[in-house]
Formats: sequence, structure tokens, C-alpha cells
Amino acid sequence: MKLCIAEKPSVARDIAKVLGATTPKQGYMEGNGYCVTWTFGHLCTLKEPHDYGPQYKSWNLFLLPIIPQNFGIKLIPNKGVENQFKVIERLVEECDEVINCGDAGQEGELIQRWVLQKAKCNKPTQRLWISSLTEEAIKEGFANLKPAEDYKNLYLAGNARAIGDWLLGINATRLFTKKFGGNKAVLSIGRVQTPTLAMLVQRQKEIDAFTTEEYWELKTKYRDVIFNAAIDRLKTLERAEKGLEYLKVNPFEIVSFEIKEGKEKNPRLFDLTGLQVEANKKYGYSAENTLNYIQSLYEKKHVTYPRVDTTYLSESLYPKIEGILRKMTPYQDLIVPLLQEPIPKSKAVFDDTKVTDHHAIIPTEVTPAQNLTREEKFIYDLIAKRFISVFYPECKISNTLVEGKVGTIPFKTSGKQILEPGWRAVYAKEPKEESTDKEKEKEEEQTIPEFVVGETGPHEPMIHQGKTSPPKPYTEATLLRAMETAGKQIDDEELREMMKNNGIGRPSTRANIIETLFKRKYIEKKRKNLIATQTGIQLIDTIEDELLKSPELTGEWEFKLRKIESGEYEANQFKDELIQMVTELTKKVVDGKGKVINLEEEKPQIQEKKKREPAVKKELQSWEETQCPKCKNHNLMKGKTAVGCSDFKNCGFKVSFEIFGKKLSDKQLMDLVLKGKTSKLKGFTGHPENVTEGVVTLSPEFQIILSS
Repeated sequence: MKLCIAEKPSVARDIAKVLGATTPKQGYMEGNGYCVTWTFGHLCTLKEPHDYGPQYKSWNLFLLPIIPQNFGIKLIPNKGVENQFKVIERLVEECDEVINCGDAGQEGELIQRWVLQKAKCNKPTQRLWISSLTEEAIKEGFANLKPAEDYKNLYLAGNARAIGDWLLGINATRLFTKKFGGNKAVLSIGRVQTPTLAMLVQRQKEIDAFTTEEYWELKTKYRDVIFNAAIDRLKTLERAEKGLEYLKVNPFEIVSFEIKEGKEKNPRLFDLTGLQVEANKKYGYSAENTLNYIQSLYEKKHVTYPRVDTTYLSESLYPKIEGILRKMTPYQDLIVPLLQEPIPKSKAVFDDTKVTDHHAIIPTEVTPAQNLTREEKFIYDLIAKRFISVFYPECKISNTLVEGKVGTIPFKTSGKQILEPGWRAVYAKEPKEESTDKEKEKEEEQTIPEFVVGETGPHEPMIHQGKTSPPKPYTEATLLRAMETAGKQIDDEELREMMKNNGIGRPSTRANIIETLFKRKYIEKKRKNLIATQTGIQLIDTIEDELLKSPELTGEWEFKLRKIESGEYEANQFKDELIQMVTELTKKVVDGKGKVINLEEEKPQIQEKKKREPAVKKELQSWEETQCPKCKNHNLMKGKTAVGCSDFKNCGFKVSFEIFGKKLSDKQLMDLVLKGKTSKLKGFTGHPENVTEGVVTLSPEFQIILSS
């Protein structure tokens, strides 16, 4: 008997169906010589400090650093986990061969290896490695199973990452909490979390320290075209007025006129970070929500594996592209022009040297029916249009640059025109993105007539008054890009691709890091902007060690983890380096001066419409002043049968007063919305599995769950 272990029940069902293992059993499926079982994501975790000795139960500064001689794993203490593990353990004992069908990535490899290690597996093991869950992909994967040994370095990198995060997280968190927490709260430190917070704090300080200054610029209108004086901004109105007087008495003369034709490259296919950035910019979705939506689309077989960090496809996929495009029936008006000629095989799309475990996110040949949520439809649409657009021609443009002068003062203007839309035709019907610099955009869009060098004429000079702007706060989109490039501001896509090896965090973990910062109350969201709280600022100010808060240095660790994955670096060396760092850090902090971080509860910020941030108070707050937990952009409102988002049409969040046959009180509903769960309740009469008591929780997808 061959035992297949998938990462979750839904994936196990897809695999079992293809293999013909259709007989359901307790915790697995059986048939055709196969047993197919599953984990629930992580069943095992690294042991906690107290598992290595009872002395570590209490947080004691002088027992730090905690460095186990050998890192052990244990089952997550949960009845469901324990029962499922017993099933896996028995099947491992009974089988002839194991096929690891875990998620095809570093985390998926780690999850499965820990479970097999805990189950004391010594059976021959093979690896299923697939990029989508379609029937065709699963069949192809089973026809090309790989030896488990091929993925050993992937496991070593995942294990080194987990141990590194444990060493730094456990020790630094206890260290800073005991030294600076004043026994009031936990000060959480993490390998990726802390440098990410440091970037937000740095930006916050730049904004707070910024002093707005007024400036004046000289402009003039000649033949209905606005020209800007090509001189430094003027610091006083008096100087600007003198300049204006000078302009009034001199004619305008054209010095040069140049038209250059150019091309705008096609956008790249999406990796996970690119998709999260686009979804945040366009729809305001958080990185975590976008990850949930794309994961759901993957499990519904509509898109390929999402947790990727490449924007390229492998060359072997080229023959399948036309077939995928033909199946995308809702987009046929955009696809028909493409199919008139062979699909171009561009190196900007197909490049084996840029693809490692997986390729970029693209649609599969399974086109969505009506089973998608509104959010999933939007995410699928982003992926589908991006996929179509990369095969269109480049966009042809003309750039016009005109230089002139009034007396001795130089002037210039420029304009851009689209000659052939190319790939832009895919997005022609979409609303134009709002520009942050309306003035500049207006001038770029002006139609520029034919000018002749040497021509002169009357003009209409004017003064433009402006104010300097502070640096922009991070949004989730710009923070994700900053994490990807270890804090460096890089707009060029090719250069950004090269920087990915040194980014902080991994595409699949960055969303979780941002959510952790929210949960710890180190950052908060105001509209789309991410703002460091006073607690977050104080925590970063307290950390003197640059290693803990430097994105560049954390990026170097990430680079080493990738080298472990490719077999170019020893996992034990990485662990030894972190042990040395933690040991030195502990000594420095223990011997240093102590101070207490003031962890006062922050007063709710007044938002634009004078609506307060939701806060748990003794006196029950009203629904109208409670922020929607899903979109976080609107407040809630109470109807006759349910509480829902005031922008329900777009957001879709709603909780009924009656849940599984029990009517919840306002207090219980408020707990569910604010805390994500209620206390333990009794009296449920309408649960499909006849559960009558338990805790009502909101899942990450905002579904209602009753757990006994």
C-alpha cells in the first residue's frame, strides 16, 4: 500500500479522486492500492523552552540565552491534531511507501518532514511536486514523482529558518520584556518583524520631523502650452514677483523641439508580492486577505501555485499557453486578437534561469464558474488580465521635449502621447489610476503642437505657489515592496528581481508579519496608511543593536537561507552564527542600562469623519462607531436581523443575530466582531453536526465557525 500525505483535507480529496482512492475512512481515503491522508497545516512545532527544563517556565533574565543542545519537535497540543497524527502514525507503520504530497514549497516541505520524523518513518519516500491542483497536473505529477532526497536542502533551509526564528524570537523577546517591559506587557522581537517595524518607525519619524516650506515657481503659457522655468524653486514671493516683472517685458523664444518615439514594456506576470501590491493599490485588500483569496482560487483549481517569488514561466510551459488562453472564455474579446498569430515566446516571460521551484502565478485551463466570492473574482481578474497582457505587443509612445527661454530664463515642457496602445488595450475599459501629482499629470497630458526652433511670440507669465510635502506613509503595497528589497527604494522591475534574494521575509510570510505588528499594537491603519504607534516607536528606540532592526542585515540572513536551499551554505553554520549573535546580544542588554517602555493604552485617534477606532470598553460601544473588521474602511450598522458593514454592497461583511439556532446578545456579537470569538456559549440548536455548545469564531475569511 502507498500512503499519500497532503497538507489539508480538500487537497487530499482532489488527489484521492485522481488516484481512485474513493472509500472514506476515519482520517483518510482508501482504494486502488493507495491510502490518502492529510495534515491540517502544521501538526508539529519546535519544542518550547519549558520542554527543555522546568526552570524555563518563568521568564528569568539570568537564564538567558536559552540554547537547546538539540532542537526537538512536538505535536501541537490539540485533540484534533493528536487524533489525526495517530491516523498518520498507524498508516506510516502499515504502508510500503510514502508519497509526500505536501504544499510544494519550503514551508510545505517542513510541515511534512516534521510529521514523518515524529511518526518515526523509515519507509521509502517520494515527493509529489505540482504547480496546480487540476486533474491533469496531479496525473502528470504522479507520473513524475521525485525522490524525497532531491528536496533535502529545501527542508534544511525551512528547518534552519524555524530554528533561527526560535532562537532570536524566544531569547530577544524574553530579554527585552524583562529588561524594559516593567512587568506590564510582552515586548515582541522577531527576525523579520523587528526590521519591518523599524522601517515604519523610521518613516514615521521622517514625517513627524518634516517642516513644510512654501515655494514659488515661474511658469508661462505660450501657444496654449504651459512651460516651467528650469531654475531652482524660489524661496520668497518677492523674488518670484521680480521674476514675473522680468518675464512680462521679454518675448518667449523656442530654443529646441524634439520628438522621440519609444516603447513601454509589458508589465510582468505576478509573483505573490506583486499581486498583493496590486490588490492593495486597486482594492485596498490587505496582504493577508489577498493571500487567502489567491489560496482559495488555487484550491478551486483556477490558478497555479501562489506562494511564489518569480515573475517568469518555464520554457516547457510554452506549448500549453494557447490552450489556457482558449479556455478563458470570459476574456475572448481580448484573446481573439492574440490567437491570429503564434503566441510570442519572449525572454521577458519564458526564462528557465529565473524559475526555481515554481513559475509565476497564471490562470489554469479550469475557468471559474459562478462559485467565486466577489473578492476572488477581482483577484482572478487581475491575474487573467496580466496573463493576457504579457503576450500583447509593447505600447508605442512618443515623448516630446520642448525648451524655450524668456530673456535669460530657460523654460521647458514635455508631453507623452500613445501612438499604438499595445498591451494597454487590455486595460482600456478600466478606470484610470489616480495620480498623486495632479499638476504634473495635467502638464504631461497636454497636447503639444509643432514648434519651430527660433520662433518667438507673446506669452502669459504666471507665478505658481506650492508647499513641500513630507515623505509619504507606508501603505501595505509600498511596505511589501520595501520588504522585498530590504528597504531600498527600487522602481526598476529587473533590478527589483535581482534584489529578491536579499529581501526580508518570504512572499508567503510577509502578510503574516504585517498582521503580527497590528496584533501587537506596534502599528495601526489610518485609511490605507500604516502608522507606527508610540509603543512601536519606543520599542525600536530601545533596541540599540543594529542587527535586530536593520533590513539590510536581515536581508543577508535571508540570502544565506536561500543558499542553504540551493546547497551552497551549511545549515549548521547559519545556526552557529545566530547562537553567537544571540549570546552577544544577551550580554550587551543584560549589562546595559535599564529603562521602562511606557506602554500606555493609546487614545483612540479621531478619524476624518469623527468616527472613533473600535476599542473594547466596559461600557458597550455602539455599532455605528465600530470599525468593520473585514474592509477596515467603514463602520458597522445594525439592521433588523444582522449587523453588517455600512458599505455592505462592496465589502460583504455581515453577522446575523441568530447563529446556528441561538440568538446572540449585543455583547456576544461585539466580542465576535472585536475579538474574533465569543466566550463559551450553550443553546445552539441548528448546527449541521448537532454541536450544542462551544465558542463562535470568525475565520480569516470571515466565515462563522462553532468549535466545541
